Amino acid sequence: MRVYVPLTLTGLAKAHAEGAVAPPLRAYAVTPALREWYLSDDIEELEYAALVRAAQASLRMLAEEPEASRRRVVVAADVPDAAITLNVQAEHEEPHTLGAVRLDEPLRLAKAAAVHADADDAEVLEDVAAAALALAAADAGDEDARFTVDGAEDHELLWFATQEIPGLLP
Repeated sequence: MRVYVPLTLTGLAKAHAEGAVAPPLRAYAVTPALREWYLSDDIEELEYAALVRAAQASLRMLAEEPEASRRRVVVAADVPDAAITLNVQAEHEEPHTLGAVRLDEPLRLAKAAAVHADADDAEVLEDVAAAALALAAADAGDEDARFTVDGAEDHELLWFATQEIPGLLP
């Protein structure tokens, strides 16, 4: 199963130094509930939806880590189905958990398929920083804050090979 693990650059640096991200990890994948919600059978579209969910989780991590570089990071990897725990009930009851799974084994960066990250571009960094600051207000229903958060989502994450991780690190 392809999973998308949200991180920050700080978390990616730690994983790079240690060779893996320790479990348990929240990840995102094409779950039955995500399939039902997205209403598509195209696996590429479904995987993109899971990637977007992971990018949103990475933004939440940035909101909790004010010292981290303002770039969303997602590691994509193929893992055995047995390494994944679904929470079907939560996915149907809590919209923010849609596509969320728990990865119960270490995610070895050497086995990762790719890393997705925001561009190191002033406009992107500014939009992501503003979105991280606005997240709590957006969650509380502030429409202007929601617009700011959505502005970060307008920026596509770039694809990087795992060999390029050192170049991403601060």
